Amino acid sequence: MYPFQIQDIIDLAVQAGQAAMEIYRQDFAVYEKEDQSPVTDADLAAEKIIFDALTRLTPDIPIIGEEHTAAGAIADLSKQYFWLVDPIDGTADFVHKNGEFTVNIGLIDGDKPVFGVVYAPALDEMYYTESVTEAFLLKNGVKTPLKARSVPAQGMTVLTSRFHCDEMAAREMVGGRPVAEYKAYGSSLKFCAIAAGKADFYPCTHLTKEWDTAAAQAVLVAAGGAVLATETNEPLRYRKEGLKNPRLIAVGAV
Repeated sequence: MYPFQIQDIIDLAVQAGQAAMEIYRQDFAVYEKEDQSPVTDADLAAEKIIFDALTRLTPDIPIIGEEHTAAGAIADLSKQYFWLVDPIDGTADFVHKNGEFTVNIGLIDGDKPVFGVVYAPALDEMYYTESVTEAFLLKNGVKTPLKARSVPAQGMTVLTSRFHCDEMAAREMVGGRPVAEYKAYGSSLKFCAIAAGKADFYPCTHLTKEWDTAAAQAVLVAAGGAVLATETNEPLRYRKEGLKNPRLIAVGAV
């Protein structure tokens, strides 16, 4: 059992997504953070909504968010649980208005993600977990179980990032595995597509932070897949120094 009502977090992701969509439909400014990554008013508005609500719903669980951290907030890793929030995962997708951005809310227990909501408001797709072994897609009012597939006989469908892919590195990470096709996808939707059995492998060639992956990893693992650190081939863990992820891959049925 989670220490909250799942529907409350789903509703919260929708609320944050609606706020983001109000800005998405307009002409908006794009700012540059100290690390030279882009940020918009949608990132800030969505994160405020999420922080305010989680503080009310789960006052004893610390919250770590991308934009709060960028503004200098210190991560509280002293408790068993903590939230990891990426208010707009795929800011480049948001800026380019391709619809492939998500609102990510993940819960960490110890060093493992045990709950995740990944909401794509422009696509009306809600991916979420009901337990560590149950994940679902909610779209157009229809709830569908998510189940990662085994690799088809013709080979893997490999997903790559639209804006951050090093093609040579991606092919190195694929190695000798048989590949049927490569497809470009945005944000955490790559993990979700694997969870839904639409793809098989995602070589993440750029470095990420824990809030980028927590919610999506929870969804993929609950659907029977895995997110692995390439150096160790072990599941990606959390509470790392600086909240920095190593290079990683996401895979289907394991």
